[in-house]
Amino acid sequence: MNFENAFWVGIVGAVIALAFAFIQRKKVLKFSEGTDAMKKIAASIREGANAYLKRQLRTVAKFYVLMFIILGVLAILGYATPFIPFAFLTGGILCQLSAYIGMKVATKANVRTAAAASESLNKGPKVAFSSGTVMSFTVVGLSLLDVSLWFLVLKFIFNQSPQAIAENMVMFGVGVSAFALFARVGGGIFTKAADVGADLVGKVEAGIPEDDPRNPAVIADNVGDNVGDVAGMGADLYESYIKAMHAAIALGFAGFQALGTEIMWASMFLPVALSVVGVIASIIGTFFIRTGEKANQKDLLRTLRRGTYIAAVLATAAAAPLSYFIMGSEYWLGLFISILVGVAAGCLIAYFTEYFTSDTYKPTKKLAAASETGSATIVIGGISLGMKSTLPPVIIIAASVLISFLASGGVLDPNSPGYDLSFLRGLYGIGIAAVGMLSTLGITLACDAYGPVADNAGGIAEMAHLDKVVRERTDALDSLGNTTAATGKGFAIGSAALTSLALIVSFVNVANARLEYAGRQAMDLSINNPSVLIGLFLGVMLVFVFTALTMSSVQRAAQSIVVEVRRQFREITGLMEGAAEPDYTTCVDLCTKSALREMILPSLLGVILPIVTGFILGPSGVVGLLAGATVAGFALANFMSNAGGAWDNAKKYIEGGAYNGKGSENHKAAVIGDTVGDPFKDTCGPSINTLFKLVSTISIAFVGIIVTYSIF
Repeated sequence: MNFENAFWVGIVGAVIALAFAFIQRKKVLKFSEGTDAMKKIAASIREGANAYLKRQLRTVAKFYVLMFIILGVLAILGYATPFIPFAFLTGGILCQLSAYIGMKVATKANVRTAAAASESLNKGPKVAFSSGTVMSFTVVGLSLLDVSLWFLVLKFIFNQSPQAIAENMVMFGVGVSAFALFARVGGGIFTKAADVGADLVGKVEAGIPEDDPRNPAVIADNVGDNVGDVAGMGADLYESYIKAMHAAIALGFAGFQALGTEIMWASMFLPVALSVVGVIASIIGTFFIRTGEKANQKDLLRTLRRGTYIAAVLATAAAAPLSYFIMGSEYWLGLFISILVGVAAGCLIAYFTEYFTSDTYKPTKKLAAASETGSATIVIGGISLGMKSTLPPVIIIAASVLISFLASGGVLDPNSPGYDLSFLRGLYGIGIAAVGMLSTLGITLACDAYGPVADNAGGIAEMAHLDKVVRERTDALDSLGNTTAATGKGFAIGSAALTSLALIVSFVNVANARLEYAGRQAMDLSINNPSVLIGLFLGVMLVFVFTALTMSSVQRAAQSIVVEVRRQFREITGLMEGAAEPDYTTCVDLCTKSALREMILPSLLGVILPIVTGFILGPSGVVGLLAGATVAGFALANFMSNAGGAWDNAKKYIEGGAYNGKGSENHKAAVIGDTVGDPFKDTCGPSINTLFKLVSTISIAFVGIIVTYSIF
């Protein structure tokens, strides 16, 4: 069978995913919004989130216009294909659309989750998880639509060659990467500025509960959950998902072009087919997420795991006959092993992230115990825990790369017969492992998006003065949401690492092809090449400077919120007694302005540095930069996300009654630890993985001009 005509399957998969998202949206909107007070609070959160996203889109639009012009000039001058500027726009617009839809549904589901939790513990998660599936299947559906439509346009309208299609595809992610980074950085700054400001003045200084309606920053805090942890996470994983397919398509062409036209088209089609199978498996998995009326928090976590694991097993089982049918008897087994490795790696990374961040395991319980001796020891303990938590994901990714490379036919000995072709097939195996890891994104992202909706539900319950038992239920949902959000971040970081490795390989292939066309030698990527070595240092530096910039941004934005909240507590008569309402709008506006202003510099750093490095050090220097950024970024992102998640759940553990409970000195120490961890887990850590994917994509898009005008 000639699979060049089979890419319409991706359109079918996209329609299935989007249809399921639409059905789930209708399901969410059927639930009650609760009391008038709850509706009023939810409307304020929704209004703030919509206002932020609209202003963010206006800011990003200026960058889009500039990049469209730059890419258009490169295309006119022959340094890029004429399709890249338009793919830049379609990718960015669809990524924005998926984030917007996810956030819109989340801001309608939060109040419905709180209302459902007032009836029973297990009804709340049904609403929250259903809202998460809307975003996750929208992300998957629009990504599949983007990839499949562009392939069909290139192949059947413009009659592009397989090589041209492969090179175009791998360059098409610039628009997606740009918006993902803006969404992650801007949303992260917004949410943590509000969260830190609310906690420092409200819980630490004033001694009032979390989400107390007297706190002027409480609405901004809930808005931030949506713009950072819903829209930001959706854009981030949209980027990983679509780029994994792009890279695998390009590597499929490179690895199999010499083996015949039929097997080459088959290798390019396999990533799309796997993604479609993953959509179906994810939909089936959602039907296994069920709880009884007497479910507790552990039961809820168990059912979320069950649905995720069933989807993973189904996708993997279907991948065996699918690989055989598409790739034939000679290649299917090795590629199936690569797929299996990718799926297993995703599950293992999620498990170890949960182990280091959930209060049901020893690491977080021991961190909570550190509060006995004050805030300094709990901060030290969290940093140590985060550093130790990098061990499992690094080993898992390293093992995944090696196993998938060897299983797919790669060889490590350069003197082996047919080494070059075998090496490329092995690299394709790494790309397929990345697609395998992300194949069940429909359900894994839904579990992650559950977290911020549950968090908002708790805030609404507190602000609306619902019965104490409702707050206890939403706190249980929130604690579970912290765990699912942490595992989601771990999954996002792990998938970003595999995707970025595949993109680095794609850059090497494209750059060497351009060098060969120009009559120049292929790149020298040996470690003793000064360009490569300097690039490695620059890549590591990029990650740390980017992290410093985003953390400083949270600090400055949070300081403005602290000053404003203190002012309102001081100047609004009767506020602390509950006789007057705070000015929520000013805090939302401060966070919006700070986030949009502060996100520009760190984002531009990720765009400009790879281009400048390429001009000075040449393409080999860029490879060093990409490698350094990926390796350092992967470790640092895991460290920061896991440390922050552990601090958060240690605080929740104490609030549940351990170590003297709420209001105690232990609790105050844990709040300080959680406040330090806020930018770790929700701004810096998640933004880093979008950074090293962006620099890879920017490098590929500008490879033509880098090869032509580099000094060395």
